[in-house]
Amino acid sequence: MPIYDFKCRGCGHQFEGLVLPARTPPACPACQGQDLERLVSSFAVNSAELSQAAIKKAKKAYAGSPRQRDKQVHEREVFVEHVKEREEDAQR
Repeated sequence: MPIYDFKCRGCGHQFEGLVLPARTPPACPACQGQDLERLVSSFAVNSAELSQAAIKKAKKAYAGSPRQRDKQVHEREVFVEHVKEREEDAQR
C-alpha cells in the first residue's frame, strides 16, 4: 500500500496519507483542504527499536496534552467526591 507524505498548501500541516488507485487523494486532517503537495519521502523501515521509539514519543506527547490533563483533573475530582461520600457515610 503506498503511503505518501503530504503538506497542505492551505494551512501548512504535514501528514501521511494512504493513496489507493482510483480513489481521491486524502484531505488534510487539520483543515479538510484538498490543495495538497506530495512531499519526497524515503522508504518505510520498521524495526522493534523504531516502534518503541515511536510509542515513547507518542506517550510523551499524550502525557502533555490538554486532554490528558483534563482526564487527570476529572479523576482527581471523582476521587475527592468519593472520599467525601465515604466520610459522610462513616459519620452516620
